[in-house]
Amino acid sequence: MAVEVHAVDVAEARRRLDAGARLFDVREQAEWDEVHAPEATLVPMSELVARWQEIDGGDQPAIVVCHSGARSARVVAALEQSGVPAVNLTGGMVSWEQAGQPVVRAGAQGGDAQGEPRHEH
Repeated sequence: MAVEVHAVDVAEARRRLDAGARLFDVREQAEWDEVHAPEATLVPMSELVARWQEIDGGDQPAIVVCHSGARSARVVAALEQSGVPAVNLTGGMVSWEQAGQPVVRAGAQGGDAQGEPRHEH
């Protein structure tokens, strides 16, 4: 039986985070190092079998993010099958950044850690 994967958009994810939910990033270390949400916890998909019990959303379902939402959807399905309430962040870090949410970038130091949105030229 397929598990229904629940998803939230960035605005709903922000509301839930502000209310105490936790954000888990399932990308790999190199992707995390490039850019990530400051409040996220890294649990790479490649380590999920060993570390899935670390994913706990507190009083709310855990919010799971990857680059664009595909990997995190698979992780959410696996978590739900294991009895861990979780939701997928629709559009992943791509949508997170496009919505102007804070990020930490590689090479950012001190007060610059929040970074600025990337502008392609």
